[in-house]
Amino acid sequence: MNDFVNAAEAPDFDTAGIVRKARRKRATAIAGIATALVVVGGGTALASINGASNTPRPAATGTVTADPEAAYVALEDSKYKLDFGGLSLEFAKQLLLKSQLELGKVGEVDCGRNGKPGTVVEVSPHSPNTVPRGAGISLILCAG
Repeated sequence: MNDFVNAAEAPDFDTAGIVRKARRKRATAIAGIATALVVVGGGTALASINGASNTPRPAATGTVTADPEAAYVALEDSKYKLDFGGLSLEFAKQLLLKSQLELGKVGEVDCGRNGKPGTVVEVSPHSPNTVPRGAGISLILCAG
């Protein structure tokens, strides 16, 4: 019996192969999690571009009004507000079209040296008043 016990060879482990396999599994798991986060984050970013974010953006510098809601439009059938603050006239028109709203009057006002010319500083009617789809929205732009 002693001859049999002493004759057996010790098992040979491929430690480098085991380490590579563990690293490969870890890298695959991290890549999968990162991909999922990017997909979820991308959806969130698209939602905020589409006006579905309830978090207010900072108002454009040099706005003419002290009302923080002056650049937001609240739709009757939506819990979200559309933020027009700081948008150019072309982007504002696209957002109105996408939201099934009509462009009303477009005016300009001097918003000081801090405001960016041609950007929306106020909308009418603005939040907290709600408007139905198809309503006309007037835009007031910064003249510079």
